[in-house]
Amino acid sequence: MTLLAPARPTVLPSAPPRRKRNKQWIGALYAAPTAFVVGMFFVVPLALVVWMSLHHWPLLGAPTLNAPENYAGLGEDELLRTAVWFTLKYTVVVTVLLFALSFGLALMVQHRGRGVGLLRTAFFLPAAVGFASASLLFLGLLSDEIGPVNDLLAGDGYLSLTSGSPNTALGSAVVLVLWRFAGFNMLILLTGLQAIPLDVYEAARLDGATRWQIFRRITVPLMRPTIALVLTLMITGSLLAFDQFWILTRGGPDNSTTSLVMVIYREAFIELDLGSAAAISVVLLGVLIVFNAIQLGVLRRRSQ
Repeated sequence: MTLLAPARPTVLPSAPPRRKRNKQWIGALYAAPTAFVVGMFFVVPLALVVWMSLHHWPLLGAPTLNAPENYAGLGEDELLRTAVWFTLKYTVVVTVLLFALSFGLALMVQHRGRGVGLLRTAFFLPAAVGFASASLLFLGLLSDEIGPVNDLLAGDGYLSLTSGSPNTALGSAVVLVLWRFAGFNMLILLTGLQAIPLDVYEAARLDGATRWQIFRRITVPLMRPTIALVLTLMITGSLLAFDQFWILTRGGPDNSTTSLVMVIYREAFIELDLGSAAAISVVLLGVLIVFNAIQLGVLRRRSQ
């Protein structure tokens, strides 16, 4: 009896190293345009800003190295301290109110029904208006000469939104931001809500869970990535606020509504000191990077 030898396993030939190198070069060529754009419009300007922050750099004149005077002088700038405190207060107020309003609108239009599509469109429409245009629109509405809003409020016994008080000036900017961005953030939150499987809600109802328990135990935990994204956009946008205050209040009254970006603008184009403006920009960028890193770290820890 003849025994057959066991069949040898078939070994597929590996791709030649030359073909792998060709694929790598092809991938690099595809990525080259994007890398060029990012380098020219982000990396190079960022490096230039850091270099400017180490110099006394007048708008018209030759720069001279003065490191680290631009950074050391930030703590002595009274206007900068006022702007930091105001920006933090504005960020907290806007983030809390805008998130609550956006989440409420998203929950309102979460399920399909009669008129829901119309409500979604109506809530999102302000996001189609440019922010500078929206600020000019509110400036006209709140104007004492041509705007109807202050006359209506005065007739009802309320305070004017442009009465010159710091709180009313801040209130007008907050109302503008809520009107302009609530629909945009609603759309992001609505996307997260609709990604939650309906089976999870049905199982919770069968187990006797109340609406509040479903919201707290199911909706919020499954919405964490979406909520983190929305909060990051809100806080970053609030820390970089400029248009609404420059158009509505010009930083007044008495610099009470001057934001950090307005200080950067004044240092660069009114005081003509680009070095000091660049130093403030670098510090602000560092704060944003640290904040985003902490938030992403917390999100990853909770997701595990």
